[in-house]
This record gives sequence, C-alpha cells and structure tokens, in this order.
Amino acid sequence: MATIKVLVDAGKANAGPPIGPALGPLGVNTVDVVKEINKATKDLEGMQVPVKIHINSDKSYSVEVGAPLTSALIKKELNLKKASGVPNTNFVGNLTFDQLIKITKAKYPQLISRNMESGLKEVVGTCRSLGVTIDGLSPEEITKKINNQEYKGKY
Repeated sequence: MATIKVLVDAGKANAGPPIGPALGPLGVNTVDVVKEINKATKDLEGMQVPVKIHINSDKSYSVEVGAPLTSALIKKELNLKKASGVPNTNFVGNLTFDQLIKITKAKYPQLISRNMESGLKEVVGTCRSLGVTIDGLSPEEITKKINNQEYKGKY
C-alpha cells in the first residue's frame, strides 16, 4: 500500500500538482480521488487541509482528511484574510478564551500536547505568530494566566 500526503485548499482540490503527478504513476483515477477529497472537505472551504490518500495494490483507494492548520482555524474564527506582518506590535484580531478552547479542542488530536493546558499554550503560540490577542491580552499574558491556573475549570 502506498500513501500520498498532500496539503489542499478545502473543496478546491484539482488534478494538477501536487495530486495528479503523485497519483498518475500509481494508475488511480485522479478525477475520482479529487472529487472525493472535495466532497470530504467542502465544509472547510477557505482553509488548507492535510489529506492522506491510501492506495492499495488493487488500485482501490481511501481518502483520510486531517484537521486544518491551527493558523487556518484561528483566521476562520476571526474572519481574517492574513496575519500581522509585525505580530508583536501590530495585532490583527482578538479571540475570546472560549474561542481559544474551541480551536484547541478541534486540533487536540494532532497537537503534541498531552493535556489541555499545554494544548491551549500551543494554540496561543500560533496566535502570537499571527498577531492575535486573547481576551484583549497579549499571548504572553494569557500564557502566564494559564500557567497560574487562572482559567482552570473553563476547559
């Protein structure tokens, strides 16, 4: 069995690169695979989504859709087109702590974290690089509050 890993725009995958060239030599119907990917990702439009295509020796296949990138979830939640060019100075959006929890829960299976607290801090790190505050506070301030257990019981 072969596995192809690609990052696609949800609902907008096509038979061009990177999917077509990867599947062509394996003899799989690329158009059918693309249709299945677009059907599976239509609810995530506007985000990039990791996809694994598993191809069996009999040319049958299965499509496995992963969770969108953390940055894509944050941008969608805030309806942002792009991140800040100067993230520590120019903030482009503000999440509520409840939105932070929602994003962390959506990403939790793919995070390195072994508990919700460290998962929250992982997502806060992405907020830092995007120029996003949480409850009007900088990512550094929120991290301190999480470390001090000030949000314990909310997640």
